[in-house]
Amino acid sequence: MRTIGEVSTELGVKPHILRYWEAQFDTIKPLKRAGGRRYYRPEDVEMLRTIDRLLNREGFTVRGARQYLAGKAPATPAPAPSAAPTGSSVDIQGLRAIRDRLAAALASA
Repeated sequence: MRTIGEVSTELGVKPHILRYWEAQFDTIKPLKRAGGRRYYRPEDVEMLRTIDRLLNREGFTVRGARQYLAGKAPATPAPAPSAAPTGSSVDIQGLRAIRDRLAAALASA
């Protein structure tokens, strides 16, 4: 059994984040003793490690991590949209001409 402070230190997240995760993920059910102290069982700590990995290292959203843990999501998060549009009708030459005019205007100012 581990306290919220011990788990917080081990994972490198603040205690309020662990409490938030408890509210968002039904699988985390720490024992609460007198005075409201939380005691995490080994299976809770392992689930918190998994959630931390999904959210903070693999880039999942809370919703995506919840779906992943429920077995309803792909194993990797959706890729972030690329900065450069693909297959669109962006006039690259036109954009370069605008950039060059702006650079010339800044240089002469």
